[in-house]
Amino acid sequence: QVQLVESGGGLVQPGGSLRLSCAASGSIFSINAMGWYRQAPGKQRELVAAITSGGSTNYADSVKGRFTISRDNAKNTVYLQMNSLKPEDTAVYYCNADTIYVERGVRYAYVYWGQGTQVTVSS
Repeated sequence: QVQLVESGGGLVQPGGSLRLSCAASGSIFSINAMGWYRQAPGKQRELVAAITSGGSTNYADSVKGRFTISRDNAKNTVYLQMNSLKPEDTAVYYCNADTIYVERGVRYAYVYWGQGTQVTVSS
């Protein structure tokens, strides 16, 4: 089927930057929207940013002007550039992909999720 592998998380000081990557692989026919979500301890998972196959983007108000989502359709990869990081950005970040995949010649639609990558913003 399809696998999403995230990378780029880590520990950064307030005001610093990180770049997350999420690569999709497998029996992919096409990918529509891709997105980044995050979940902090004791909180619900929330949308951070999303991007369509055509490049239209959507951001949570809390990250507008600081985070930028982009994608490379040829590589089935989505990125999240995070600048001016704040302690409240600390969370596990997950990517997802609204995917059409092929199995035994039949196309299926499914939203896949990555395993998550920890981002910690602390001095």
